[in-house]
Amino acid sequence: MDYSLFINIVLFIHFLLLMIIALRILARDDLTSPARLSWLVVLFLLPYLGVVIYWLFGEVHLGPEFTKKYQQIIDTLHSQHPEVLGDRQVLEQTIPPEYQAAFAYSAAVTGYFPVLGNSATLMKDANDTRRHMIADFDAATDHIHVLYYIWLEDDMGTATAEALIRAAKRGVTCRAMVDGLGSRKFIHSKLWQDMKDAGVQVSVALPFKNFIKVILFSRIDLRNHRKITVIDGRIAYCGSRNCADPEFREKPRYAPWIDIMLRVEGPIVAQNQLLFASDWLTYNSDTPLDSFYYDTTKTQNGFVTQVFADGPTQKRDTSPQFLGALISQAQDTLIISTPYFVPDYSLVSILCATAQRGVDVTMIFPKNNDSFVVAATSRSHYWQLLDAGVKIFEYNPGLLHAKTLTIDGQISLIGSTNLDLRSFDLNYENNILIYDQKLTREIIERQADYIADSDEITFDEVKNWSLPHRIWNNVIATMGPIL
Repeated sequence: MDYSLFINIVLFIHFLLLMIIALRILARDDLTSPARLSWLVVLFLLPYLGVVIYWLFGEVHLGPEFTKKYQQIIDTLHSQHPEVLGDRQVLEQTIPPEYQAAFAYSAAVTGYFPVLGNSATLMKDANDTRRHMIADFDAATDHIHVLYYIWLEDDMGTATAEALIRAAKRGVTCRAMVDGLGSRKFIHSKLWQDMKDAGVQVSVALPFKNFIKVILFSRIDLRNHRKITVIDGRIAYCGSRNCADPEFREKPRYAPWIDIMLRVEGPIVAQNQLLFASDWLTYNSDTPLDSFYYDTTKTQNGFVTQVFADGPTQKRDTSPQFLGALISQAQDTLIISTPYFVPDYSLVSILCATAQRGVDVTMIFPKNNDSFVVAATSRSHYWQLLDAGVKIFEYNPGLLHAKTLTIDGQISLIGSTNLDLRSFDLNYENNILIYDQKLTREIIERQADYIADSDEITFDEVKNWSLPHRIWNNVIATMGPIL
């Protein structure tokens, strides 16, 4: 073949691929303008690699069949257990009008309304969580259900697996689910096999059984980031902790990882159970629908709370819209801790507007983030936030992994959702939204502990950052919409 002809063919294919992907990006109605621009920049700056990157990471979907199946399971479970979902009356009669919007939005998009009669214990630290959880596993008489994004073969991971094995051997129904990427090593471990041999039912969410199919028809980074633990339908654990030690052997240089966990009782446990069931049944269709137990018994003098859950098969932008509604309700104080801050423009604007209207807004991030991309993107927003009056602290002793949000000493949000576009668009997440002054005060005290171990970042300090440092942060942040 003539060399010039070969070059022309290659250039034609190159141009054709660029045009096809570019037209696809321009035709999508679900992209924001910044995200669309970011993809076009990647595509034309890195023409060959950009096409591959878009093919692997550009579309947020798990396929129509999966989405349909998942939604059918949710619809069936919700129709069969309306008592678990709660009702609007609790929302209207127990939540003050100035705080109802976020609870109402959450109920509208997830189906979970606030429920009365819940109690919670804030765990002191990782060792306290482990001690209580293993004791609850050993006391279980009917079932234990767990779902973790990351499960490591360390002390916590081993203790949890061994407790499930003990429970299964005494006749307790044990179901354990992990994410196919986050726990990729654990599902090939001896502990995983030992659990199966002991009778623990195990399952993998978003597995890589057919890697080529995943690449061609989905995305490898759509993950189940949830952390759900339910014991006998009466006790649940909610928070940011995976099934791993604070030393986190996967990334020990950032240790300890600091998490926050609640041990809860009451009807909120049944909502967590329903959420677990929807995930489990999606991958284990042979499991009978009636094999899950839902206890809606109220605790005395309990508080009001509801599940907020999101994922790529639900309505797009659910999490940022929910957080926007929640943050905009703050009247006096707003305190947020998150390890990963890669927000969309609307969330940054709401945070700035909240501070500018007189609310005392405090944000706590880790000083040493395990992702240099996230760290740079987070810091690119410091100037705007500080200029609006937001207080920023960077936590020193380790990686602050706790996802907390408190409002006016009355409202709390605890769970797995980070303030980043991965949690907003790509991950399955679970949280609980709480209206209770006592528990919120306890969480605020924990947030105060984080602040005490942090350095405050001042506006003068940010203004004195070197020009290369500012440019680096802003260049990385430009890719924020597609991270």
